[in-house]
Amino acid sequence: MLSKVIDSDKIHKLKTYIDKGDKFVIVSHELPDGDAIGSSLGLYHYLSSYDKKSIKVIVPNNFPTFLKWMPGAREIVVYEQYPDFATQLVNEADVLFCLDFNAVKRVGKMASAVIASDARRVMIDHHPGPEDFCKVVISYPEMSSTSELVFRIICALGDNDTIEKEAAECIYTGMMTDTGSFSYSANNAGIYIIISELIKKGIHVDEIYRKVNQVHSESRLRLMGYVLYEKMKIYPGKKTAMFMLTQEELNRFKYKSGDTEGFVNLPLSIDGICFSVFLREETNLIKLSLRSTGDFPCNKFAATYFNGGGHKNASGGEFYGTLEAAVKVFEDGLMHFNPNNFEKS
Repeated sequence: MLSKVIDSDKIHKLKTYIDKGDKFVIVSHELPDGDAIGSSLGLYHYLSSYDKKSIKVIVPNNFPTFLKWMPGAREIVVYEQYPDFATQLVNEADVLFCLDFNAVKRVGKMASAVIASDARRVMIDHHPGPEDFCKVVISYPEMSSTSELVFRIICALGDNDTIEKEAAECIYTGMMTDTGSFSYSANNAGIYIIISELIKKGIHVDEIYRKVNQVHSESRLRLMGYVLYEKMKIYPGKKTAMFMLTQEELNRFKYKSGDTEGFVNLPLSIDGICFSVFLREETNLIKLSLRSTGDFPCNKFAATYFNGGGHKNASGGEFYGTLEAAVKVFEDGLMHFNPNNFEKS
């Protein structure tokens, strides 16, 4: 049996919002990943079981091709492509769901519209340290994913029976991608109870895994080979691996959003490596993805050196400057924030 986690007062208030609202908008963060899309579409399908005038999902920019098979993905509004329409939807919403982000800056250029909206804002998220910009904050960092949290909310509302296969596929995809196919942040019996319930809805977990992890472009595969052979640097005395890609290199391999998804996890398969960092050059900044295993808190490394954060073993950050300068900050940080110092005694 699934344990009750979410505060009943928050569930009651959420139920009131759903009952009284007629226009709903679900927004998620920039560079939306599997959990952002999975949780948003899972909630979208659930709300669609109500007789409501309008339910829309908006993301700041485009999302990876390997997520576009998900039921409802074609209905997602991309702010970058339709800013006026997206802003209008946010302005007219009765309830605005903020999914998979804890700070309004995470929605990029949409932030001003989100803050200006008169809608009742509801945060559903699993990242630590939520900011105070929503009337209802359902934030549980101990959850594996925001998708897991969406499932638990639906159950707490007493509507588990309303979950159809389409919603179940989205929720499962979010859970799977945010745990590295259940290889981290997944040591919790509740996760597998939820998976069992989702399978009962008719989802095919093997097929979902294939669509997300095994159906990619030729250019992505060639880029992966290039990264592993040419770009990966090992710091053996610090149990760390790092690689970086310039815009020129990304363009050479016809980079599309999502093509480097999961790359940061690859060095962790090397015996003795417990910390992996990927730096990607963008137009005005450097984006970082950090992953770790065991006791090393890569989120603290990200927060200390790269204005970032996230979870203990999966986090991100950013750096305003050159790629070379970002690498220097990383290497200097590694001198003081050595993974060897976090081993269990």
